[in-house]
Amino acid sequence: MKYFAAALTGAALLFAQSGLSQMGSPDAPAQPTMPAVAGPLAAKYKADADRILQAAATDEDGYVALTYLCDHVGKRLSGTPQLNTAVEWGAELMRKAGLQNVMVQPVMVPRWVRGSESGTMMTDGVGAVNRPLHMLGLGMSVGTPVEGITAEVVFVPSFRALDAMTPEQVKGKIVVFNPGWHGYGVNTQYRTYGPSRAGAKGAAAVLVRSATGLAMQIPHTGTLVYDAKAPKVPAAAISVEDALMIERLCKEGPVRVHLQMEAHMEADVQAGNVIGEIVGSEQPEQVVVMGGHIDSWDVGQGAQDDGSGIMATYEAVSLIHKLGLKPKRTIRLVFWVNEENGDRGGIAYRKMVGDKIGDYVAAIEMDEGAEKPLGMGYGGFESMMPGAKAVQVSQMPAEDQRSFAALQDIASLMGSIGTDTVSQGGGGSDIEPLVADGVPSLSPRTTAAHYFDWHHTEADTLDKVDPVEFNKNAAMLAVEAYVLADMDGRLAGHKVTMRE
Repeated sequence: MKYFAAALTGAALLFAQSGLSQMGSPDAPAQPTMPAVAGPLAAKYKADADRILQAAATDEDGYVALTYLCDHVGKRLSGTPQLNTAVEWGAELMRKAGLQNVMVQPVMVPRWVRGSESGTMMTDGVGAVNRPLHMLGLGMSVGTPVEGITAEVVFVPSFRALDAMTPEQVKGKIVVFNPGWHGYGVNTQYRTYGPSRAGAKGAAAVLVRSATGLAMQIPHTGTLVYDAKAPKVPAAAISVEDALMIERLCKEGPVRVHLQMEAHMEADVQAGNVIGEIVGSEQPEQVVVMGGHIDSWDVGQGAQDDGSGIMATYEAVSLIHKLGLKPKRTIRLVFWVNEENGDRGGIAYRKMVGDKIGDYVAAIEMDEGAEKPLGMGYGGFESMMPGAKAVQVSQMPAEDQRSFAALQDIASLMGSIGTDTVSQGGGGSDIEPLVADGVPSLSPRTTAAHYFDWHHTEADTLDKVDPVEFNKNAAMLAVEAYVLADMDGRLAGHKVTMRE
């Protein structure tokens, strides 16, 4: 999960990223939610929804598939053989499930290689410190010289503090960003943009406090984006504890860090988006697309991020098929590729859709882990921006009001599993190119109690995914997708002007 696209920048993506800036923050206000309100959709689809919920409670196929993906395929960074193994396996999984029109859409993806890496913090004098850092190089980072870099540290608590420094204060030093914990979206700004902002002032390298609120000596990787106008400097994430220790030591006197990273880029590699369908019975050209991303970082097993997303959406579509339900519109399942460090899968998928974009009824992405589900989020990232006032549904255009009412109606079908709420804001990086052209976007909302504790780390392993909560997520997705694909009306979507 990243909620950032390097190749597509614009208002919609800004909304997505900014919206998540409050997630995980101890002082973040709760996202506004609306309770379920039963109406004509609930009356029409109750019997089908009950069948889905009952089947989902005991069906183990999705979790069994997730187990295989984690334990036998494992980490699957873009450009690696493991990713292509996962792509081939995913296509065969869809075929065995009886989905139609299964295919792999070829996508060229970047090949970033981590190589060996290490770091050490050091001080001199009485009580001298010499200890290894808990670190992970940031995705797409350049490496250090073979002998590494040894330089004095300059501690930076914010971008504002960096801007206030002179080039002389930064030149040749290793900048350590530790802004504290203000939520994933805020903290990832330092990971994404910090290396170039520090490099522009002459920094030799950058270390960034991991984007998490949990201090367990576990570094969190993630992608960075280099500014073409600034020097590319090596960059790594360090654990919360190490960032805090460097901060303390800097108050006592000079601190040096030795950093060695073999990170480098190789030629692009062909991978692909995995696609399968339940073809609509009456309006097959109209599509509800649903999925997550099949790639992961090169640490852990990619269990929650985003193995749980692709397998829960797979389970949802598989349940609809097993039950013999025939929606009027097509439900398309997609395992997008290269979400973590390039978004090329989502971009290539939008290109493939072409001028048929008007046939897309909804886009649903699951990429926040399969923790306890609460309901669905729908559109409107701008309402989630830090400092933005919540927009009352009653003040929205009539078509938006009708859409929220329809979703509250659908949510009432899922009271028995506790996912009967609708919130403002929903989407994901892979579907952003679709959403920018007016496709209504949705995503599951969960408690996200621990997601940012382990994603992008060695700790993102199968044991973090509870089978009961996983099945509830799948059940919610199945009901949502089935009703959206079968009901008479459509949700409102709004085009967003993209900017370079």
